Amino acid sequence: MSGDIFKPADILLPNVSDMRVWSVIACDQFSSDGDYWDRVAAYVGGAPSTLRMILPEARLGERAHEDFAREISLAMQSYLEKGIFREYGNSLVYVERKLSNGRVRRGLVGAIDLESYDYSPDSRAPVRASEMTVPDRLPPRVAARASASLELPHVIALLDDAEMSVIEPLGRRKDSFEKLYSFDLMEGGGHIAGWRVPDGETERVAGLVNGLRGEAIMIIGDGNHSLAAAKARWDEMKRNGAKDAPARYALAELNNVYDPAVEFKAIHRAVFGVDARQFVRDMERAIGGPGRYRVGWRSSGESGEFAAAASCIGDAIEAVQSFIDDASGKTGCRVDYIHGGDALESLSAARDNVGIIMPAMDKSDFFGAVLSRGVFPRKSFSIGESRDKRYYLECRKIV
Repeated sequence: MSGDIFKPADILLPNVSDMRVWSVIACDQFSSDGDYWDRVAAYVGGAPSTLRMILPEARLGERAHEDFAREISLAMQSYLEKGIFREYGNSLVYVERKLSNGRVRRGLVGAIDLESYDYSPDSRAPVRASEMTVPDRLPPRVAARASASLELPHVIALLDDAEMSVIEPLGRRKDSFEKLYSFDLMEGGGHIAGWRVPDGETERVAGLVNGLRGEAIMIIGDGNHSLAAAKARWDEMKRNGAKDAPARYALAELNNVYDPAVEFKAIHRAVFGVDARQFVRDMERAIGGPGRYRVGWRSSGESGEFAAAASCIGDAIEAVQSFIDDASGKTGCRVDYIHGGDALESLSAARDNVGIIMPAMDKSDFFGAVLSRGVFPRKSFSIGESRDKRYYLECRKIV
């Protein structure tokens, strides 16, 4: 196979009557909101759906991850045997996602060569993680991928394409492309439409991605741990003698960081089982000081904020995270990562819970920050609101 970082893929799309039921949001969203996933399950019912092929993080503690992996594998095999998919060989898909704020985010779906990706903190690879990978979060994902016949992407990889040379020109020509899908997403996820890049264009467009200049061509914005699990699985296969296989590649959607619809949002922290006032006092005493990055808090109707003693946003986020990790180790308090202000408000209403409102990052600093300081602490930022995350849709065979 070629040594290209990004390439077209044999993409599978379902031949189903209701794409809205098929497509569900990324597994790492609404991780403390079981009601969300209960509604999704009720809405899907017994219809074919990507819900059967993922493990929502909200369900992680319910059963052993080996059981989930077995169910996922069986669902994938069942869908393949029933022939519900149509295949688009050697394809790229141009995507337009209408977000909850009305803006349209443009993307390009294809395959990333995992040999070009490294999630280690000191990586110098052309494809890098944006946040610290937590090893404990990988085993359920690796187990699911090891027994899976298909992959579904919720990874978003960001391009540093200030000249808007790759994705944006496709949008101006989409009316001449074959439209693959167009539908409203469930649970307020907006609208999504996708067009197949014509056969004569795929290699040229992939070549534009591979020809981008810079120390890193892509930095993973969303789905860092899912791509890390794919990498870990491929490394495991290589140790067992594999030299090339479909699992060497991973589907992802590319977005241009300069797209006006690409917005960086803070990921807040909800801490459960603490004396909220004492927790906040201790945190301000530990990490507060002169600085322009503000850390807010709220609990049982009270709120406030203080400045973190940090010279850059990465250091401010790391200071908060380190304090929370230390507190969790000492007291056993639990922490979750919350993408929306409304969800944080609800979770911090109880007296023994506290919501930590994190500072947001300017996306213009993103590539420079990762290249200069390395990966951010885990859950440092989010691309858009929770409901604007990527929904599972396209599939690809990995065996």
